[in-house]
Amino acid sequence: MLEIIYTNGDATNPSGDGNKIIVHVCNDIGGWGKGFVMAISYKWAGPEKQYRQWYKSKEKFGLGEVQLVEVENDIWVANMIGQQNVNKDENGNPPVRYEAIALALEKVAMFAKEKNASVHMPRIGCGLAGGKWEKMEQIISASLSEKNIAVTVYDL
Repeated sequence: MLEIIYTNGDATNPSGDGNKIIVHVCNDIGGWGKGFVMAISYKWAGPEKQYRQWYKSKEKFGLGEVQLVEVENDIWVANMIGQQNVNKDENGNPPVRYEAIALALEKVAMFAKEKNASVHMPRIGCGLAGGKWEKMEQIISASLSEKNIAVTVYDL
């Protein structure tokens, strides 16, 4: 099992050699405009454009799904649907959906194995989505690290 590497830096500028996948969490209502997605859009137009088309098409668009967008020869952005709506629900629960993120990360793991890629991310699901890092870290470990996929988490 590989350990998760923590580093200071920008997740849109992943370190290391070889193929890389940048993962982040999107909502299930087609909204894009706050949080880490802004850094992605600043660097590449493709992920936002394709996410919006995917939402409009409704084709396999829902919690637990993932869309991989190639942004450079060796870099893909994984738009993972792991947030229900953008606000707390009627019971005060944050929009993060851990099960959906776990499902999406399983799909990312298969793609990472196929491409012999490392996975890079900010602290997904813990900003606007309201998740707890302790829980997210366990999901990332089970989905990626335990499958010997290298993971780097970036703190700005």
